[in-house]
Amino acid sequence: MHYKLLGKSGLRVSELCLGTMTFGEDWGWGSSNEESQKIYHLFREAGGNFIDTANIYTNGTSEKFLGDFIASEREEVVLATKYTDGFDTNNPNGGGNHRKNMVQSVESSLKRLNTDYIDLLWLHTWDFMTPAEEVMRAFDDLVRAGKVLYIGISDTPAWVISRCNTLAELRGWTQFIGLQIEYSLIQRTPERELLPMAHTLDIGITAWSPLASGLLTGKYTNSNGDGESRRLDDEMMEGFVDKSDRNLTIARTVDLIAEQTEYSTSQIALNWLVRRGVIPIIGARKVSHIKDNLACIDIKLSDKQISELNKASQIELGFPHDFFESDMVRNLVYNGTFDKIDNHRYSQLA
Repeated sequence: MHYKLLGKSGLRVSELCLGTMTFGEDWGWGSSNEESQKIYHLFREAGGNFIDTANIYTNGTSEKFLGDFIASEREEVVLATKYTDGFDTNNPNGGGNHRKNMVQSVESSLKRLNTDYIDLLWLHTWDFMTPAEEVMRAFDDLVRAGKVLYIGISDTPAWVISRCNTLAELRGWTQFIGLQIEYSLIQRTPERELLPMAHTLDIGITAWSPLASGLLTGKYTNSNGDGESRRLDDEMMEGFVDKSDRNLTIARTVDLIAEQTEYSTSQIALNWLVRRGVIPIIGARKVSHIKDNLACIDIKLSDKQISELNKASQIELGFPHDFFESDMVRNLVYNGTFDKIDNHRYSQLA
């Protein structure tokens, strides 16, 4: 496995990230301690060093499992966890982005993970209540205290992220180096604002649900899919799998290319993300799943196959992006020289 610098930091992370929301059976599904440990070690043996969890995953069991798994190799692992979400205790300060919840969550995570520091602390979801100044100063305090090394943000509008990082830059505080978003062949709307923002500000991109809650595994569109996995995932993801005509068409296109190449549908979908400079967060309940997913980095797709995937899944970017790309506007703005200018500082994609 190769490694990437995460955003504008010097932190080296593997090109795949292991998601551990399935570590533990507290939510009625997931993996036992033994199976979780096997999944973890397979990822590490493949060269993976980037591990993602959250304070609430399987009611804290995910963090506890990881604390045991990484104990003998803590310095080799880039450990990421999240704060924001609460444990449904009806405590108004038990969730949210504010300083009190941040500090309480980090202290609890450190105990469960049995470590002195967190490599990357993600803000899990923007709460639209806490001032950006409070969030960024609280993050910076944790970094200065040595309890957190780097910070990232997940599930937040692009305008909020850019404001937070600009504020931190002007005040000499720690800035976000990572962005975690839902992104896949099914969900490409981040290409409107989030990806151009991340590219411009040099923020590394990680993608959750890269297989669209199982839709891009062939389970719903390919008769050769894993029946047991489909049944269990239906129970796990009830209400999350969008089997619209558009989405099923995209999934069948991925199936077709998988048949042409003799790779799995999951491997094709994950490789599409890797080729776009995105780090997929791969999760697994079984060892067979992680083995299949890890092989995605070795796939070689033709330009024609990539074009077919892009065409099947393309979205309308809408205003102002379509406006900017019109010939009339380009001719006016660039005085007829758009095609002659090499703009290395901007791209629609990562």
